[in-house]
Amino acid sequence: MSYGRDFLGPYRLIRLVRAGNSCQIWDCVREGDEKRVALKVLQKEHRKNREEINFLKHEFEVGKGLSHERVIEIYDLNFEYDLPFLVLQFYSGKNVKQLMRTDPELIEKHTTSMIEQCATGLHYLHEQGWIHRDVKPDNFLLDDSGNIKLIDFALAHKITTGLASFFAGRAKVQGTRSYMSPEQIRGKNLDRRSDVYSLGCMIFELLSSRLPYTGVSENDLLNKHIRAGIPNVAALNNRVTPEMAALVMQMMTKDPEGRPRSMLKFLQDFRSIRVFKAGK
Repeated sequence: MSYGRDFLGPYRLIRLVRAGNSCQIWDCVREGDEKRVALKVLQKEHRKNREEINFLKHEFEVGKGLSHERVIEIYDLNFEYDLPFLVLQFYSGKNVKQLMRTDPELIEKHTTSMIEQCATGLHYLHEQGWIHRDVKPDNFLLDDSGNIKLIDFALAHKITTGLASFFAGRAKVQGTRSYMSPEQIRGKNLDRRSDVYSLGCMIFELLSSRLPYTGVSENDLLNKHIRAGIPNVAALNNRVTPEMAALVMQMMTKDPEGRPRSMLKFLQDFRSIRVFKAGK
């Protein structure tokens, strides 16, 4: 095995798919069996960063036990050459946030199916005992056929119940501000309804091409999630049915008790209504 310009251990680097603040995603082929995989590699400046390494370790611990058609598979965590990287299922899709900018026609074509698939993947994750805590368009991949994969479990949090929930204490506030639930912002103990809220924000964006809340500062944005009125997506897109607009507003209720109690309940409600008005 080698670590050269074109290889990382047994993995032949084909192309750089995406580069973020902390990680690179590479399209690769594994030598020996020619299996196509993806590598999630820490950026050079983060390769000694203990927090970033721990995120990778945590993502592996969460993902290694997951197996579902709507969830990306995670195969291995490797520390060869002091270069931490995850080995993931290769998937040809692009993240939904990117596609909203570059291919809105594809998004519009698959909107109804996408919403159902996103919720299905999250429901599976919840059934395995995890909350995602970073539900947003960036963390779903969509291929040209309209198939969705949920990705990135670095912030996933174990669901606690009963006494464990009571003694859990305040959680570290992590996530993406535009999609965070009020209880997540406050650092409270979370359950699956926090992901329901975040998915509601994401659906609002899918249906309107706008975020439900924006702010003049980070704190202003967070305060709006906590205190501002819930916007009606139908006011921004008159093709959306009143029933769908009402369901999105219910998902974004400030009090978790007012939301669908689970992704399964959301899916049941979602499947009983139309997203868009007939003939439009």
